[in-house]
Amino acid sequence: MSDKINRREFVGAAAAACLVSTAYGGGDPKEASQRTSSVARIITTCQNSKGYPTVAGNRENMLALFDRALKQKPDLVCFPEGFIGLGSKEWKPETVPGPTTDAFARRAKVCRCYVICPIPTARDGREWNSAVVIDRAGEILGVYDKAHPVTSSPDYTLFETGPLARNGLFPGGEPPVFDLDFGRVGIQICFDAGFPENWETLARKGAKAVFWPSAYDGGFPMQAYACLHHYYVITSVNRARSRIIDPCGRVVANTDERVNFVVQDVNLDFVVAHYDFNWGIPDRIMDAYPDRVKVTSYREDAHFIVEPTDRALTTAKLCAEFGFEPASQYHERHRKAHAALRAGKPPVPQTAAHGNRGQHSK
Repeated sequence: MSDKINRREFVGAAAAACLVSTAYGGGDPKEASQRTSSVARIITTCQNSKGYPTVAGNRENMLALFDRALKQKPDLVCFPEGFIGLGSKEWKPETVPGPTTDAFARRAKVCRCYVICPIPTARDGREWNSAVVIDRAGEILGVYDKAHPVTSSPDYTLFETGPLARNGLFPGGEPPVFDLDFGRVGIQICFDAGFPENWETLARKGAKAVFWPSAYDGGFPMQAYACLHHYYVITSVNRARSRIIDPCGRVVANTDERVNFVVQDVNLDFVVAHYDFNWGIPDRIMDAYPDRVKVTSYREDAHFIVEPTDRALTTAKLCAEFGFEPASQYHERHRKAHAALRAGKPPVPQTAAHGNRGQHSK
Protein backbone atom coordinates (compact mmCIF):
# COMPACT_ATOMS: atom_id res chain seq x y z
CA MET A 1 0.00 0.00 0.00
CA SER A 2 1.51 3.35 -0.99
CA ASP A 3 2.30 5.89 1.71
CA LYS A 4 0.52 8.74 0.02
CA ILE A 5 1.02 12.30 1.19
CA ASN A 6 -1.73 13.48 3.51
CA ARG A 7 -1.68 17.17 4.29
CA ARG A 8 -3.56 16.59 7.55
CA GLU A 9 -0.80 14.36 8.87
CA PHE A 10 1.85 16.97 8.17
CA VAL A 11 0.07 19.83 9.88
CA GLY A 12 -1.91 17.94 12.50
CA ALA A 13 0.25 19.06 15.38
CA ALA A 14 0.12 22.68 14.25
CA ALA A 15 -3.63 22.55 13.75
CA ALA A 16 -4.17 21.10 17.21
CA ALA A 17 -2.04 23.82 18.77
CA CYS A 18 -3.99 26.54 16.98
CA LEU A 19 -7.37 25.09 17.92
CA VAL A 20 -6.66 24.74 21.61
CA SER A 21 -4.94 28.08 22.02
CA THR A 22 -6.91 31.26 22.47
CA ALA A 23 -3.88 33.41 23.31
CA TYR A 24 -0.62 33.47 21.41
CA GLY A 25 2.59 32.49 23.11
CA GLY A 26 1.89 28.86 24.09
CA GLY A 27 3.70 25.75 22.92
CA ASP A 28 7.08 24.22 23.56
CA PRO A 29 9.85 26.09 21.69
CA LYS A 30 12.08 23.00 21.91
CA GLU A 31 9.60 20.80 20.06
CA ALA A 32 11.30 19.71 16.83
CA SER A 33 9.51 19.39 13.54
CA GLN A 34 9.24 15.81 12.31
CA ARG A 35 8.30 16.61 8.73
CA THR A 36 9.61 14.25 6.10
CA SER A 37 7.80 15.80 3.15
CA SER A 38 8.78 18.30 0.48
CA VAL A 39 5.13 19.38 0.16
CA ALA A 40 4.26 22.65 1.86
CA ARG A 41 1.11 24.72 2.09
CA ILE A 42 2.15 28.22 1.03
CA ILE A 43 0.13 31.37 1.63
CA THR A 44 1.06 34.66 0.04
CA THR A 45 -0.66 37.89 1.00
CA CYS A 46 -1.45 41.26 -0.55
CA GLN A 47 -1.96 44.53 1.31
CA ASN A 48 -4.41 45.73 -1.37
CA SER A 49 -3.14 49.33 -0.95
CA LYS A 50 -4.73 49.52 2.51
CA GLY A 51 -2.42 51.58 4.69
CA TYR A 52 -2.73 53.27 8.06
CA PRO A 53 -1.21 56.49 9.44
CA THR A 54 0.60 54.56 12.17
CA VAL A 55 2.98 51.63 12.21
CA ALA A 56 0.82 50.02 14.89
CA GLY A 57 -2.22 50.29 12.61
CA ASN A 58 -0.43 48.57 9.74
CA ARG A 59 0.98 45.92 12.04
CA GLU A 60 -2.43 45.10 13.53
CA ASN A 61 -4.03 45.00 10.07
CA MET A 62 -1.53 42.43 8.82
CA LEU A 63 -1.65 40.45 12.07
CA ALA A 64 -5.42 40.18 11.58
CA LEU A 65 -4.76 38.89 8.06
CA PHE A 66 -2.20 36.46 9.50
CA ASP A 67 -4.82 35.17 11.96
CA ARG A 68 -7.19 34.48 9.06
CA ALA A 69 -4.45 32.81 7.05
CA LEU A 70 -3.47 30.55 9.94
CA LYS A 71 -6.92 28.95 9.84
CA GLN A 72 -5.78 27.38 6.54
CA LYS A 73 -3.01 25.48 8.42
CA PRO A 74 -0.14 26.82 6.31
CA ASP A 75 3.50 25.82 6.44
CA LEU A 76 4.67 29.29 5.40
CA VAL A 77 3.06 32.71 5.11
CA CYS A 78 4.75 35.56 3.20
CA PHE A 79 3.93 39.26 3.68
CA PRO A 80 4.61 42.28 1.42
CA GLU A 81 7.64 44.55 1.43
CA GLY A 82 7.80 47.04 4.32
CA PHE A 83 4.11 46.58 5.14
CA ILE A 84 4.41 48.51 8.41
CA GLY A 85 5.10 51.74 6.51
CA LEU A 86 2.27 51.82 3.96
CA GLY A 87 0.47 55.15 4.37
CA SER A 88 2.46 56.04 7.48
CA LYS A 89 4.85 58.93 8.01
CA GLU A 90 6.11 57.56 11.30
CA TRP A 91 7.72 54.33 10.12
CA LYS A 92 11.31 53.70 11.04
CA PRO A 93 13.69 50.73 10.92
CA GLU A 94 13.26 48.26 13.77
CA THR A 95 15.64 45.97 15.59
CA VAL A 96 15.45 42.21 15.09
CA PRO A 97 14.02 40.85 17.30
CA GLY A 98 11.71 43.81 17.74
CA PRO A 99 8.03 44.74 18.08
CA THR A 100 6.93 43.51 14.65
CA THR A 101 8.93 40.29 14.48
CA ASP A 102 7.96 39.48 18.08
CA ALA A 103 4.26 39.78 17.27
CA PHE A 104 4.51 37.55 14.20
CA ALA A 105 6.82 35.09 15.95
CA ARG A 106 4.31 34.45 18.74
CA ARG A 107 1.75 33.26 16.22
CA ALA A 108 4.33 31.30 14.21
CA LYS A 109 5.35 29.46 17.38
CA VAL A 110 1.83 28.41 18.32
CA CYS A 111 0.79 27.33 14.84
CA ARG A 112 4.17 25.86 13.79
CA CYS A 113 4.41 28.01 10.69
CA TYR A 114 7.28 29.76 8.93
CA VAL A 115 6.85 33.49 8.28
CA ILE A 116 8.61 35.84 5.88
CA CYS A 117 8.26 39.24 7.56
CA PRO A 118 9.64 42.10 5.41
CA ILE A 119 10.39 45.24 7.40
CA PRO A 120 13.04 47.99 7.49
CA THR A 121 15.68 46.95 10.03
CA ALA A 122 18.45 48.63 12.00
CA ARG A 123 21.71 47.08 13.19
CA ASP A 124 25.41 47.82 13.33
CA GLY A 125 24.77 51.53 12.89
CA ARG A 126 23.07 51.03 9.51
CA GLU A 127 19.53 50.64 8.23
CA TRP A 128 18.30 48.08 5.70
CA ASN A 129 15.26 46.99 3.72
CA SER A 130 15.00 43.43 4.99
CA ALA A 131 12.95 40.26 4.96
CA VAL A 132 13.12 38.40 8.27
CA VAL A 133 12.59 34.64 8.17
CA ILE A 134 10.90 33.29 11.32
CA ASP A 135 10.84 29.54 11.86
CA ARG A 136 8.15 27.23 13.24
CA ALA A 137 9.44 27.67 16.80
CA GLY A 138 9.11 31.47 16.57
CA GLU A 139 12.88 31.95 16.31
CA ILE A 140 14.72 34.17 13.82
CA LEU A 141 16.09 31.79 11.20
CA GLY A 142 17.79 34.50 9.15
CA VAL A 143 17.52 37.85 7.38
CA TYR A 144 17.81 38.85 3.74
CA ASP A 145 18.78 42.49 3.15
CA LYS A 146 17.62 43.95 -0.14
CA ALA A 147 20.68 44.02 -2.37
CA HIS A 148 19.45 46.86 -4.58
CA PRO A 149 17.52 49.61 -2.76
CA VAL A 150 16.23 52.14 -5.29
CA THR A 151 17.69 55.63 -5.46
CA SER A 152 15.92 58.51 -3.73
CA SER A 153 18.13 61.23 -5.24
CA PRO A 154 18.89 62.22 -8.84
CA ASP A 155 22.63 61.81 -8.22
CA TYR A 156 22.35 58.25 -6.82
CA THR A 157 23.83 59.09 -3.43
CA LEU A 158 20.81 58.25 -1.23
CA PHE A 159 18.65 55.14 -1.36
CA GLU A 160 15.11 54.64 -0.07
CA THR A 161 15.13 57.62 2.24
CA GLY A 162 12.08 58.50 4.33
CA PRO A 163 11.00 60.90 7.07
CA LEU A 164 12.69 58.72 9.70
CA ALA A 165 15.42 57.22 7.52
CA ARG A 166 16.98 60.43 6.26
CA ASN A 167 20.35 58.84 5.52
CA GLY A 168 18.79 56.14 3.37
CA LEU A 169 18.98 52.38 3.48
CA PHE A 170 22.14 50.35 2.91
CA PRO A 171 22.42 47.68 0.19
CA GLY A 172 22.80 44.04 1.17
CA GLY A 173 25.24 41.61 -0.39
CA GLU A 174 24.97 38.27 -2.19
CA PRO A 175 21.60 36.66 -1.43
CA PRO A 176 21.63 33.71 0.97
CA VAL A 177 19.44 30.63 0.75
CA PHE A 178 17.36 29.31 3.64
CA ASP A 179 16.97 25.58 4.27
CA LEU A 180 13.44 25.04 5.54
CA ASP A 181 12.15 21.62 6.54
CA PHE A 182 10.39 21.21 3.20
CA GLY A 183 13.09 22.62 0.90
CA ARG A 184 15.55 25.37 0.06
CA VAL A 185 14.26 28.87 -0.66
CA GLY A 186 15.63 32.31 -1.49
CA ILE A 187 14.32 35.86 -1.24
CA GLN A 188 14.49 38.95 -3.43
CA ILE A 189 12.81 42.29 -2.70
CA CYS A 190 11.11 44.74 -5.09
CA PHE A 191 13.81 46.60 -7.13
CA ASP A 192 15.96 43.44 -6.99
CA ALA A 193 13.77 42.45 -9.94
CA GLY A 194 16.00 44.57 -12.17
CA PHE A 195 19.20 42.64 -11.39
CA PRO A 196 19.17 39.18 -13.02
CA GLU A 197 22.50 38.14 -11.54
CA ASN A 198 21.06 37.63 -8.06
CA TRP A 199 18.21 35.48 -9.39
CA GLU A 200 20.81 33.36 -11.17
CA THR A 201 22.85 33.15 -7.95
CA LEU A 202 19.84 31.73 -6.10
CA ALA A 203 19.37 29.11 -8.83
CA ARG A 204 23.04 28.18 -8.62
CA LYS A 205 22.70 27.79 -4.84
CA GLY A 206 19.85 25.33 -5.31
CA ALA A 207 16.78 27.40 -4.38
CA LYS A 208 13.56 25.63 -5.34
CA ALA A 209 11.40 28.68 -4.62
CA VAL A 210 12.14 32.40 -4.50
CA PHE A 211 9.88 34.71 -2.49
CA TRP A 212 9.55 38.29 -3.74
CA PRO A 213 8.01 40.79 -1.29
CA SER A 214 7.46 44.04 -3.15
CA ALA A 215 5.66 47.36 -3.35
CA TYR A 216 4.51 46.69 -6.93
CA ASP A 217 3.18 43.74 -8.92
CA GLY A 218 6.33 42.87 -10.87
CA GLY A 219 4.55 41.95 -14.09
CA PHE A 220 5.94 39.48 -16.60
CA PRO A 221 9.58 39.46 -15.36
CA MET A 222 8.51 37.35 -12.37
CA GLN A 223 7.23 34.67 -14.74
CA ALA A 224 10.38 34.97 -16.81
CA TYR A 225 12.64 34.36 -13.78
CA ALA A 226 10.58 31.30 -12.80
CA CYS A 227 10.80 29.92 -16.33
CA LEU A 228 14.49 30.67 -16.87
CA HIS A 229 15.66 29.24 -13.55
CA HIS A 230 13.05 26.52 -13.08
CA TYR A 231 11.99 27.41 -9.56
CA TYR A 232 8.76 28.69 -8.04
CA VAL A 233 8.47 32.46 -7.74
CA ILE A 234 6.06 33.61 -5.04
CA THR A 235 5.25 37.30 -4.90
CA SER A 236 3.74 39.26 -2.01
CA VAL A 237 2.90 42.86 -2.83
CA ASN A 238 1.50 46.05 -1.31
CA ARG A 239 -0.91 46.58 -4.21
CA ALA A 240 -2.27 44.81 -7.34
CA ARG A 241 -1.87 41.01 -7.24
CA SER A 242 0.32 38.61 -5.30
CA ARG A 243 1.06 35.46 -7.30
CA ILE A 244 2.36 31.92 -7.10
CA ILE A 245 4.21 31.07 -10.30
CA ASP A 246 5.29 27.53 -11.18
CA PRO A 247 8.79 26.51 -12.38
CA CYS A 248 7.78 26.89 -16.01
CA GLY A 249 6.49 30.43 -15.52
CA ARG A 250 2.74 29.82 -15.27
CA VAL A 251 0.64 31.62 -12.65
CA VAL A 252 -1.11 28.92 -10.61
CA ALA A 253 -2.70 31.21 -7.98
CA ASN A 254 -3.15 34.92 -7.40
CA THR A 255 -4.92 37.40 -5.15
CA ASP A 256 -7.30 40.08 -6.36
CA GLU A 257 -9.09 43.14 -4.97
CA ARG A 258 -11.60 40.93 -3.11
CA VAL A 259 -9.34 38.17 -1.76
CA ASN A 260 -6.02 39.28 -0.31
CA PHE A 261 -4.37 35.94 0.32
CA VAL A 262 -4.14 32.71 -1.65
CA VAL A 263 -3.29 29.16 -0.60
CA GLN A 264 -1.37 26.64 -2.67
CA ASP A 265 0.15 23.26 -1.82
CA VAL A 266 3.61 23.31 -3.40
CA ASN A 267 6.01 20.39 -3.78
CA LEU A 268 9.64 21.50 -3.77
CA ASP A 269 10.83 18.06 -4.87
CA PHE A 270 10.22 18.58 -8.57
CA VAL A 271 12.23 18.29 -11.75
CA VAL A 272 11.81 20.28 -14.94
CA ALA A 273 12.93 18.19 -17.91
CA HIS A 274 13.40 18.97 -21.61
CA TYR A 275 11.39 16.91 -24.09
CA ASP A 276 14.46 16.10 -26.20
CA PHE A 277 15.19 12.36 -25.79
CA ASN A 278 12.26 12.23 -23.33
CA TRP A 279 9.10 12.19 -25.43
CA GLY A 280 7.81 9.01 -23.83
CA ILE A 281 8.80 9.75 -20.23
CA PRO A 282 5.54 11.43 -19.07
CA ASP A 283 3.43 8.50 -20.34
CA ARG A 284 5.74 5.91 -18.80
CA ILE A 285 5.75 7.62 -15.42
CA MET A 286 1.97 8.05 -15.31
CA ASP A 287 1.41 4.42 -16.40
CA ALA A 288 3.83 3.10 -13.77
CA TYR A 289 2.69 5.34 -10.90
CA PRO A 290 -0.96 6.31 -11.44
CA ASP A 291 -2.13 8.84 -8.88
CA ARG A 292 1.34 8.89 -7.28
CA VAL A 293 3.16 11.34 -9.56
CA LYS A 294 1.94 14.60 -11.09
CA VAL A 295 3.22 15.42 -14.57
CA THR A 296 2.58 18.87 -16.05
CA SER A 297 3.37 19.21 -19.75
CA TYR A 298 4.23 22.47 -21.48
CA ARG A 299 4.89 21.15 -24.95
CA GLU A 300 5.07 24.64 -26.44
CA ASP A 301 8.04 25.28 -24.14
CA ALA A 302 9.54 21.82 -24.83
CA HIS A 303 9.47 21.14 -21.06
CA PHE A 304 7.53 19.08 -18.54
CA ILE A 305 7.47 19.09 -14.72
CA VAL A 306 7.54 15.89 -12.64
CA GLU A 307 6.37 16.03 -9.00
CA PRO A 308 5.88 12.95 -6.78
CA THR A 309 2.69 12.98 -4.70
CA ASP A 310 3.74 9.86 -2.79
CA ARG A 311 6.36 10.35 -0.09
CA ALA A 312 7.86 6.95 -0.96
CA LEU A 313 8.91 8.43 -4.31
CA THR A 314 11.44 11.15 -5.06
CA THR A 315 12.46 12.83 -8.27
CA ALA A 316 15.92 11.31 -7.84
CA LYS A 317 14.38 7.83 -7.85
CA LEU A 318 12.19 8.64 -10.84
CA CYS A 319 15.10 10.09 -12.84
CA ALA A 320 17.15 6.95 -12.17
CA GLU A 321 14.30 4.55 -12.96
CA PHE A 322 13.16 6.17 -16.18
CA GLY A 323 16.47 7.56 -17.40
CA PHE A 324 15.99 11.31 -17.68
CA GLU A 325 17.76 14.40 -16.39
CA PRO A 326 16.80 17.96 -15.42
CA ALA A 327 16.73 20.48 -18.24
CA SER A 328 19.52 22.37 -16.48
CA GLN A 329 21.80 19.34 -16.87
CA TYR A 330 20.79 18.95 -20.52
CA HIS A 331 21.85 22.56 -21.13
CA GLU A 332 25.07 22.11 -19.15
CA ARG A 333 26.06 19.17 -21.39
CA HIS A 334 25.69 21.50 -24.37
CA ARG A 335 27.80 24.19 -22.71
CA LYS A 336 30.59 21.70 -22.15
CA ALA A 337 30.55 20.48 -25.75
CA HIS A 338 30.27 23.98 -27.23
CA ALA A 339 33.20 25.21 -25.12
CA ALA A 340 35.40 22.41 -26.47
CA LEU A 341 34.51 23.25 -30.05
CA ARG A 342 35.26 26.94 -29.52
CA ALA A 343 38.65 25.94 -28.11
CA GLY A 344 39.41 23.97 -31.26
CA LYS A 345 39.00 20.58 -29.59
CA PRO A 346 36.61 17.72 -30.31
CA PRO A 347 33.86 17.40 -27.69
CA VAL A 348 34.39 14.61 -25.19
CA PRO A 349 31.61 11.98 -25.55
CA GLN A 350 29.11 12.22 -22.70
CA THR A 351 26.95 9.46 -21.27
CA ALA A 352 23.55 10.92 -20.45
CA ALA A 353 20.69 9.28 -18.57
CA HIS A 354 18.67 8.91 -21.78
CA GLY A 355 21.29 6.66 -23.35
CA ASN A 356 20.64 6.06 -27.05
CA ARG A 357 16.94 6.90 -27.03
CA GLY A 358 15.60 8.79 -30.01
CA GLN A 359 15.71 12.56 -29.61
CA HIS A 360 12.26 13.28 -31.08
CA SER A 361 10.23 10.10 -30.73
CA LYS A 362 8.54 7.98 -28.09
